[in-house]
Amino acid sequence: MKTTKKSMFRVAAMCGLLALALAAPAFAQQYPRYQDLGGVYSLAFSPDGKQALSGSFGCVFKLWDVGTGREIRNFSGHLSLVSSVAFSPDGKQALSGSWDKTVKLWDVNTGMELKTFTAGNGLYDGGLDLVLSVAFSPDGKQALCGTLDEVINIWDIASGERIKTVNRNAMIDYPVFYSTISRDCMWALSGSDITKTARLWDIAKGKAVKTFKGHKGIVNSMEFSPDGKQALTGSEDKTMILWDIAKGKAIKTFKGHTAKVSSVAFSPDGKQALSGSFDNTMILWDIASGKEIRTFTAGTVRSVAFSPDGKQALSGSADLGKIGTIKLWDVDSGMEIRTFEE
Repeated sequence: MKTTKKSMFRVAAMCGLLALALAAPAFAQQYPRYQDLGGVYSLAFSPDGKQALSGSFGCVFKLWDVGTGREIRNFSGHLSLVSSVAFSPDGKQALSGSWDKTVKLWDVNTGMELKTFTAGNGLYDGGLDLVLSVAFSPDGKQALCGTLDEVINIWDIASGERIKTVNRNAMIDYPVFYSTISRDCMWALSGSDITKTARLWDIAKGKAVKTFKGHKGIVNSMEFSPDGKQALTGSEDKTMILWDIAKGKAIKTFKGHTAKVSSVAFSPDGKQALSGSFDNTMILWDIASGKEIRTFTAGTVRSVAFSPDGKQALSGSADLGKIGTIKLWDVDSGMEIRTFEE
């Protein structure tokens, strides 16, 4: 029987399902938002905008040629779904985070696995140290991840040593559903389930310094503005909120979605924002006015990303009968340029 790339990926997806069933049945049961496991969980453009990474349900993640929509390669090594992906600042390396409780460092050009970082210490009941988000520090020398039972883990990439852990003993509102790091590597944001808040962390001190209150649902997506002075958060309450970092206060709330907001992103110039939702849309917003510019029909959106020049955007969705769909959009016209099918 002939083996195709698509059939191999479907086997990988089944591998992810089996790993989840064996390793984390209590998680999906306790948190129903993760019972629908399909789709593209994470997207990232390369610094030059010519390539993109996608992390999705299954044990692999993929590198794409943005100009043609062609798959360049896939990266295999994880034992469960790949929840988050990121390019290094120079585009030569990539990070992947998985529900197999690991973060892996990869060579983008060769597809070779360079290092594996083990997340968490098994402190949560059942040892659910599932990795939900990853990021590089702005200088590319450190790797960050947010997990279910550990707020933030930071490793030195060269040595592989963990240099900072802010664990659940330092907070009362775990689990953390998303985390991100500022470009200057001084601050991190984490989003919570129990208190429906976002927290600002001083990385050097390893402690929370501000709590952003305003959402009425789980905070599951966030991003710092390019200048680090503001942040966006997306929530299951169907809204996106813009925050003043210094004051810890909400500046404005963006309303327009009819289902939970699963992903948010700032444009490179900080003047626009994208929000993706389970209402089958991605919305482009004007930050200054808070007004909706246009809506893209993009499927059940799990992830969104701006290109480095802000002219294009990616949406990753979970669509019936498919492992996942990635769409490339022209931001100004709202036209779909092409579709990459997982």
